[in-house]
Amino acid sequence: MKQISGIGVLLASLISTPVLAEDRFAKVEISSEPVAGNVYMLQGAGGNIAVLVGEDGTFMVDDQYAPLTAKIQKAVAGLADQPLRFVINTHWHGDHTGGNENLGKSGALIVAHENVRKRVSTEQFIEAFKRKVEPSPPAALPVITFTDATTFHWNGDEVKVQHVGPAHTDGDSIVHFAKADVIHMGDIYFNGTYPFIDLSSGGSVDGMIEAMDTALVLSDENTKIIPGHGPLSSPAELKVQRDMLQTLRDRIQKLVDNGQSRDQVIAAKPTKDFDEQYGQGFMTPDIWTGIVYDSLAAKSKKS
Repeated sequence: MKQISGIGVLLASLISTPVLAEDRFAKVEISSEPVAGNVYMLQGAGGNIAVLVGEDGTFMVDDQYAPLTAKIQKAVAGLADQPLRFVINTHWHGDHTGGNENLGKSGALIVAHENVRKRVSTEQFIEAFKRKVEPSPPAALPVITFTDATTFHWNGDEVKVQHVGPAHTDGDSIVHFAKADVIHMGDIYFNGTYPFIDLSSGGSVDGMIEAMDTALVLSDENTKIIPGHGPLSSPAELKVQRDMLQTLRDRIQKLVDNGQSRDQVIAAKPTKDFDEQYGQGFMTPDIWTGIVYDSLAAKSKKS
């Protein structure tokens, strides 16, 4: 079965009528892949899900879209008989938190950085998509929040949830399954494409690079990396993208420092030697260059 792009479904859900969005979700299948130890990765539409199974109960990272909850629950049931006890949100976007209400009502405790709760509980506007996002209902809100980090001693593992950023947003967390040696990056890492940086939610290109550095410090050559989107990855692949981001950030920074306008920077095609590898996703080279320009220009105004 050809997997439907999570980003493609995200965009469709932003620009389509609810009926069309439901039709698109009806075609989505949930696949599961063993990662390491008792950790699995689920893919469908939206952000990649991590699942830790064991006698204490099931532990999940992110939950995609509400129409997929039943399919996700079925896939999880195929991995373990234990009930779902915790759901971690790596950030607030709906392709990672859309299942919160359904899973919260089914008895799972939703956990996230405090900025995630602030954003999902209030109206938001995603500038890149020109889209207003209504507040989530009370049952969808994280019931446990933290400011810096929290640790779960669960299913024989030590699961460290660490706030990083601002990076993709101002509420990003990476989740480190220490015993299994697995790190879920959330949308700090889009494997194979230019990463979306949500400036309207407090993100920054500098923060993306720093957050990747944080994950790399926690990794060794055997660590498995679950990206927010794309296939299962490794620290070596993460390092390649981190270095790409730094190279392009520095190129665009020079253009900003030379006084070039946003349109001039985009016209200069600073990403051209990376576009074949990274520019084939929904973040086209011109759109992505504009976002990085905006991030760096905002920083210059503050300094």
